Amino acid sequence: MNYALKIKNSVMELRLEGKTYTEIAKALRLKVPKSTLSEWCKSVVMPSWYQEKIQELNKKNFSKAQKLSIISNRIKQDRLHASLLVKNKHLSRYLKNKDIAKMLLSILYLGEGAKWKSHRGLMLGSSDLNIIQLYVHLLKACYGIDRQKLRFRISYRADQNLRKLERYWAQAIGVPLAHFYKTIPDSRTRGKFTRKKDYKGVCVITCGGTEIQQELEIIPKIILAGR
Repeated sequence: MNYALKIKNSVMELRLEGKTYTEIAKALRLKVPKSTLSEWCKSVVMPSWYQEKIQELNKKNFSKAQKLSIISNRIKQDRLHASLLVKNKHLSRYLKNKDIAKMLLSILYLGEGAKWKSHRGLMLGSSDLNIIQLYVHLLKACYGIDRQKLRFRISYRADQNLRKLERYWAQAIGVPLAHFYKTIPDSRTRGKFTRKKDYKGVCVITCGGTEIQQELEIIPKIILAGR
């Protein structure tokens, strides 16, 4: 029996055992195209369990591909985040300009704050820590309103622990727990499980300042009028 025929028979035997073409090439250390292996084995009847094996292999390969894709996307996002940080880092110095800071505060309040007709005085609520911290910072920068003058309450779901939520927000903002009003959970959430594990409720900030509230509401109108 010549060498080529011996190799071909070995391939067919392994195929008959239910080996994939990749496994066969690896076992015999062959550098033969899969199309050639397929031609050699076209008469081989595969075991009944072969399709289950293929499905399992496809599942594992898909899972591996998913993980690699996630890692690749994460690296791309990290690189993008780093480049955007460098590109826009200079913008923070513009906050030293009170007029620019006030425009930012007015736009923030336009989206998240209570309006004058429904609430006379400053009130803003959000579940986003960045929004809350930015609001507190801009109140100080624009109007000299120190965080110690602010009062807080947490809107939360029935299955959440209010005390834990208060401690979270108090530490993040840098205010004592004594500045938090006691509240009751949203009655609509009773018997319902909170799916978002990182949800810390909505932090609502209040303080006096009807005139400031009206000023913050009128600034976006002035910006739009000057388009």
